[in-house]
Amino acid sequence: MTSTLVLLEHRPPAAIVTLNRPQSANALSIAMISELSCIGAQLQPFTDLRAIIITGAGDRAFCAGADLKERLTLSQDDVRRLLQKYRTDLSWIDSCPIPVVAALNGSAMGGGLELALHCDLRVAAPHAQFAFPETSLAIIPGAGGTQRLPRLIGEARAKELILLGTCITAEQALGFGLINRVSAPGIEVVKDTLDWLSPVLTGAPIAARAALQAIDTAMEMPLPEGLTLELAAYEMCLRSEDRLEGLKAYAEKRSPRFNGR
Repeated sequence: MTSTLVLLEHRPPAAIVTLNRPQSANALSIAMISELSCIGAQLQPFTDLRAIIITGAGDRAFCAGADLKERLTLSQDDVRRLLQKYRTDLSWIDSCPIPVVAALNGSAMGGGLELALHCDLRVAAPHAQFAFPETSLAIIPGAGGTQRLPRLIGEARAKELILLGTCITAEQALGFGLINRVSAPGIEVVKDTLDWLSPVLTGAPIAARAALQAIDTAMEMPLPEGLTLELAAYEMCLRSEDRLEGLKAYAEKRSPRFNGR
């Protein structure tokens, strides 16, 4: 498939996915969501990748959210189908066995911020801003925002951002725990994200996958069940060649050479 609304670039061992509607602040049209789904299918089964980065074209916006001009043309049933489409077409980001990182090159609003919340980690340019303005339009976040945001930053902060529609800066978002890192001024956010991810990109991929699986799966479990799951995930590492290489490299005082086996 040749995609124009979403671009895919391979930078082994990472893949860069770029929302490519800069003239519309990378707003999420129905066609763009479909192309994101196709990109996910192209990348599976993720065997040669250690991370995926999702970013936006330009330096103004990561994603302005839903395409409101398009939304004006939709019936109530059309909107209902669109909300289901968010869940089906973006589900590969949630279930991806390797880290998915949002490189927020600019502002993320509404559905754009919800897309970023699908990701495991978030890095933002210093000028980026974040908001859920939906209640000012007499709706609520409909692509998981009311569920993912409180799990990430806590109930009180989530209610503040969603009910008040408060717009916050990158530094405020960092303080809230909404993002993980703010890039230095003048540093391109995708490059900064790749540099920051160096421990993942050069590390042991089996261990990264096992850790991600243990954390994600156990989020809704009671602690005893989560601890059992952790042991099962650890077993994946225990049987790997990478584990032995890590121990050998430590003993020999050198950098390990992990091969993902």
